[in-house]
Amino acid sequence: MTVRQILRDWTLPIAMAAGAMGYFVFHYAGFLAPLKPAVWVAVDVLTPSLIFIQLFLTFCKVDLKDFRLTRWHWIVLLFQLLSSLAVASVLIFVPMDEVYREIFEGAMVCLICPTATAAAVVTDKLGGSAARITVYNLMSNILAAVFVPVVFPLIEVHSELGFLPAFLKILSKVFPLLICPFLLALLLRYLWPKAHDFFKARAGIAFYLWAVALALAIGQTVRSMHNSTAPSLVLWLIAGAALMTCIVQFWFGKRTGRAYGDNITAGQALGQKNSVLAIWMAYTYLNPISSLAPGTYAIWQNLFNSWQLWRKNHRT
Repeated sequence: MTVRQILRDWTLPIAMAAGAMGYFVFHYAGFLAPLKPAVWVAVDVLTPSLIFIQLFLTFCKVDLKDFRLTRWHWIVLLFQLLSSLAVASVLIFVPMDEVYREIFEGAMVCLICPTATAAAVVTDKLGGSAARITVYNLMSNILAAVFVPVVFPLIEVHSELGFLPAFLKILSKVFPLLICPFLLALLLRYLWPKAHDFFKARAGIAFYLWAVALALAIGQTVRSMHNSTAPSLVLWLIAGAALMTCIVQFWFGKRTGRAYGDNITAGQALGQKNSVLAIWMAYTYLNPISSLAPGTYAIWQNLFNSWQLWRKNHRT
């Protein structure tokens, strides 16, 4: 295999390994300690910047007529709502030990968490529709923005945010990164077609920018898990709950989408989650240990995405 083939087939695993190794290098290499504050600031700036550029490049190749609602959007959204309500009902009405509550809370966060902001990049690479997953992304974010401030305070009281501030806070974390790249691509299409064609021809770069963003995200995930005070057994149980929700959501999304000839897009829409936003939601409203679930979910979903990309490349 050539270096190019290795990078094409194993981009995401390489990015994940690089992110994890990068964290441990900075953690254990004492001479790098003075750089840590600057590195974490750089990560906070680079991550949204990379996502913005990825989406802009992806939207440059999307046809506007593809931005439409389909029946599977509503079916998948209903599943996301009902599955989250089912777990929330167990937490509200069934008494249980604190350890089990943490596991159920982690599972609930993984279910209600909206679609990853940059899911359009991976979906496009897999042969799905970047436009239709963006439509579902907007829908799932609105659902989470309503569900979280209404239901989560009934389970744990950790935040003084009211409904409207929490609603706007969740939307503000996502919508600018979704809407602004789309508007910029749209403006270029009509006002500067040559520039639009230039970026459209280079849309494939978006996937490799996503790999860099993934490495940064995995570094943050490993940092959170490494610094956790939770017992090892609890950590493994929470990771297991995250794995189960990952399997169920990808399975249901793909099964539903297959009925409408859109299994890749529907599967990614329901299965690929905005783990950074989910971690924030868990820290703000629930037991902080439950935030380990979306952290490990990020690992599971990207392992599955890696396998999907490998399979697609070899079939091609």
